[in-house]
Amino acid sequence: MPTKGKPIPQGYHTVTPYLVIRDCAKAIEFYKQAFGAQEHVCMRTPEGKIMHAEIRIGDSTVMMGEEHPKMDYWSPQKYGGTSVGIMLYVENADAVFAQAVKAGATPLMPPADMFWGDRYGKLNDPFGHQWSIATHQWDLTPEEMEQAASKAMASCPQ
Repeated sequence: MPTKGKPIPQGYHTVTPYLVIRDCAKAIEFYKQAFGAQEHVCMRTPEGKIMHAEIRIGDSTVMMGEEHPKMDYWSPQKYGGTSVGIMLYVENADAVFAQAVKAGATPLMPPADMFWGDRYGKLNDPFGHQWSIATHQWDLTPEEMEQAASKAMASCPQ
């Protein structure tokens, strides 16, 4: 008889991203190369497609499964992109960004120091998902962040 589990399983967080991916096996290999992911779970259909997989990046789990049109389960490629991004905090944003690009990611915004205190960059993975890569550098009060935001926005073209 199984033992009663915790409401949030050991090693998971309250919010866990779940990605729908076209060619999930290839994506797992990309995430290993780009972000140092470790494969934790991989369940396949009788046809060999990935029904459900879990990878660990740092201390977090990312769940994923293969696109499945009959179940109305679509990857971002079906829609030409995504409106959801994944924030990845790392020790060295520049190094991880470069590693992801080398693995096949498309840079959208190279890492730079941001007014909210992070070294931050953005990229698209080859499977249609958008990742923000950041290293937190400074703790700012809400007032300091508001002042920095005003200054940053004033320098943006209209």
